[in-house]
Amino acid sequence: MSDFLRRFAQAFATLDKHNLHLLDSLYSQDIAFADPLHQVHGLPELRRYFSELYSQISQLRFDYQGFDEVAEGEGYLRWKMSFCHPRLNGGKVIRVEGCSHLMWRDNKVYRHRDYFDAGAMLYEHLPVFGRVISWLKRRIA
Repeated sequence: MSDFLRRFAQAFATLDKHNLHLLDSLYSQDIAFADPLHQVHGLPELRRYFSELYSQISQLRFDYQGFDEVAEGEGYLRWKMSFCHPRLNGGKVIRVEGCSHLMWRDNKVYRHRDYFDAGAMLYEHLPVFGRVISWLKRRIA
């Protein structure tokens, strides 16, 4: 198990809207961050993205389920994210499983790619759209 990945995960899990200055110790200036909904380049843009993200949610928690280093300076974190957003799921907790692919040098991440089901995180919890997605999932199954 990677010490770097464990340290990164522990620090990342403490982030909230009050301590985003910690991003400077986790990410390089040239960070390339992507998830199914966004692509961000550079630490200032990442700070803005996280600031907007954390200002919208009332609760966020990551439970890490695995740390896998596949090569020197490259690895994966498997996680379950729990969050509350006032406009999604009636403000109740939403849980999404996912995985982060990280690449790092000099103890800072320069590539971060998150993989998760955007439908399970967002679309299924929108008032009208969510019902349509639930219906489609039942029909396909």
